[in-house]
Amino acid sequence: MVFSSLTFLFLFLPAVLILYLVCPAKLRNCLLLIASLFFYAWGERLYVAILLFSTIFDYINGSLIGCFRANGREGAAKAVLWISVAGNLGILCLFKYSDFVITNLNRTGFSLPLLGLALPIGISFYTFQTMSYTIDVYRGQVEVQKNIIAFGTYVTMFPQLIAGPIVRYKTVEQEMNSRGVRLTDCAYGVQRFLIGLAKKVLLANAAGAVYEEIAAMGNRTVVLAWLGALMYFFQIYFDFSGYSDMAIGLGRIFGFHFPENFNYPYMAKSITEFWRRWHITLGTWFREYVYIPLGGNRCGKVRQIRNLLIVWALTGIWHGVAWNFLLWGLYFFVLLALEKFAYGKTLARVPAALTHVYALFFVLMGWVLFSNDSLSAVGSYLESMFSGDVWSAGTGYLLLSNWLLVIILAIGSTDLPKRIAYRLMDALGQMPVLRALVRDVVGLLLFGLCVAALLRDSYNPFLYFRF
Repeated sequence: MVFSSLTFLFLFLPAVLILYLVCPAKLRNCLLLIASLFFYAWGERLYVAILLFSTIFDYINGSLIGCFRANGREGAAKAVLWISVAGNLGILCLFKYSDFVITNLNRTGFSLPLLGLALPIGISFYTFQTMSYTIDVYRGQVEVQKNIIAFGTYVTMFPQLIAGPIVRYKTVEQEMNSRGVRLTDCAYGVQRFLIGLAKKVLLANAAGAVYEEIAAMGNRTVVLAWLGALMYFFQIYFDFSGYSDMAIGLGRIFGFHFPENFNYPYMAKSITEFWRRWHITLGTWFREYVYIPLGGNRCGKVRQIRNLLIVWALTGIWHGVAWNFLLWGLYFFVLLALEKFAYGKTLARVPAALTHVYALFFVLMGWVLFSNDSLSAVGSYLESMFSGDVWSAGTGYLLLSNWLLVIILAIGSTDLPKRIAYRLMDALGQMPVLRALVRDVVGLLLFGLCVAALLRDSYNPFLYFRF
């Protein structure tokens, strides 16, 4: 089940909200746990067992680490921490990378059978979350969660279970034990959810449909190849940020304050700035649990470059199981290293408009690497972007059909709509009833358009299967 489905919007979500509102406060974690397991089992009936195992495994590990540290047994606590990390990464690698490793070994002369294990949806997200809990317990940054229902709710919470953002336990520690239902939070949550739903259904799906059409062409012109790359560039932003908005909105309705995950990354003027704005919770996780423990930038230039290399190689393979994802991670490592150690100061003196074009160009090239599942497909697509026929009759038709969509996508990826909305609300500041009416009418309009689009179109991809 996905957020942008009629089943979720008209059956699952209303039922859970009604039950949550009438449920006694002390039973709300239990209700969310049951609802989240049902949500996950809807699409992963078998692998819900893996989710439950990860939950129980790290609940026990966290309890043991807290017990050992309280009794001054640091060595035992550290051993349990390593068991937790090894167990979590072992499960992740088994399901996500085993066939990839076997396939590449077989190319060197082995004849090993593939395991054929399907990838549990969201395993990369919830594995990182449970690891963050045991690591932070070991560091003394959070208290041990003694209530397994509360911990299970944290791990399985359906708003962010399958698509993020990656919520570290320390972020919601207090809210796991005590939170309320506030009208202002609910209003904000609904508004944020509808914005995310519109991003996904009205913008990401529209861009994705054009990209799929162009990607399937056997003889793309140069212009169409660039149009396709641009459409994927927008699809992945509006899809990822849309799901994050929906998760943050749903979390707020239930009393949780999830961290922001995107901050208008396509307004960045460097690759470094782009990654400060894109998938913020993933970048934070790798910084806190990989980069800084390796020494960060406190250990000399050579080791700092090594640390960056490790982080970006891991970032690449976290996103997908193919060589192009590793290449994608290394591609951004090279760009970030160059900005940090070679031309970063020079870049700061270049006019902002030019640095903005520079950043978007290299991000776009990165998405070409990301969007194709093999190196040969990457090479073929890049070749069509830089060689061959420039124009055809079909090129003109697709450009005329989608020029308005491109403009809407470009404007929507900036903070301009938000600034206009704030100015409108400020202008209506002395008329709270009118402000509420405008907000509600816009929200209902967005919801109506999304439902109409879902009823009309069958194209509603879920990009997170690879995670």
